[in-house]
Amino acid sequence: MVTGRLYRYFAMRFLTSVLTIFIGVVAIAAMIDYVELMRRGADWPKATPLLLAKISILRVPQLTERIMPFALLVGAMACYVALSRRLELVIARAAGVSAWQFLAPALFVAVAFGAVATTVYNPLAAVMHEHSKRLEGQMLGELPSSAIQESSSGFWVRQKSDDGAAIINAKSSREQGSQLGNVTIFTFDDVGHFRERIDARNATLEEGYWLLEDARIYASGKPPLVENTYRIGSNLTIAQVRESFATPETVPFWQLPTYIEMADRSGLHAAGYRLQYQLLLARPFLLAAMVLLGASVSLRFFRMGGVQKMVLSGISAGFLLFVLSKVTEDMANAEFLSPLSAAWIPVLVGSLTGFVALLYQEDG
Repeated sequence: MVTGRLYRYFAMRFLTSVLTIFIGVVAIAAMIDYVELMRRGADWPKATPLLLAKISILRVPQLTERIMPFALLVGAMACYVALSRRLELVIARAAGVSAWQFLAPALFVAVAFGAVATTVYNPLAAVMHEHSKRLEGQMLGELPSSAIQESSSGFWVRQKSDDGAAIINAKSSREQGSQLGNVTIFTFDDVGHFRERIDARNATLEEGYWLLEDARIYASGKPPLVENTYRIGSNLTIAQVRESFATPETVPFWQLPTYIEMADRSGLHAAGYRLQYQLLLARPFLLAAMVLLGASVSLRFFRMGGVQKMVLSGISAGFLLFVLSKVTEDMANAEFLSPLSAAWIPVLVGSLTGFVALLYQEDG
């Protein structure tokens, strides 16, 4: 009974510390994002402080997903340094409780926290981020570069309809591909001869066609033609364009298996979706690895000194693990490493590092 009560006490102290750090990080991220939106919104005629604040609040959950492991790391260090400073760890050790025993509640909380973050927080963050882009688009009356996902080469897709074949390039996308910005379309006839090039500000996928806005049509031997609206036939569906235009970060966790299956069936590139899926599956264990790293540098007896050095080493270890995760993700996106390996290598490295350090402290 006493041991169970002690475990619950350690778990509550750890959870309180982590939630405090995480809420603080969310508040700081919200303030920075709101100030940036206010700076950019100075030239937006429909922008109001209240609307910009709403957009910022909707964007923050996705911004803080990447910071979550560091909130666990700092929360673990803060929790165990406070317990050591108040001599509670010394008393627990004197009562025969080892470091592994009072780490078990924190590891359980970290895994549960990560499971909730993957299954609940991630889908909610994706939906809120999509809604923030919709609000920003309505405010500006267009697809702004700040409300979309961009890449250096844009997004590409090829289609074939009754009007012939077409290759579509979009510099930006929202609504998971149903609305595009800065679109360039190359159309071809039935035998594959180039017919015309179309540049448009926006493109919206409707039933059986793309609706283009502010379109400029360039055809060989003809002067350029400017149209406020222009239609291009299409046999694509929303489900199909998602595979080319939806970025993995905007897809909720529960929909990723469907995206992967559809991409494989269509012969499209699915490495990004596989990587995102594996990263979300590994998140609970990554958070547990962060707890091991944090504990390995904060269980030292407080009055022996060297606390600042330990905290700095913990933060450095977290930063190095972040660099490792970015390197493995980039290698997976370049197809030099499998998504499974890219997602789980940082987890294994962080867990083994923290485990060996703790083992050395306890039994070395």
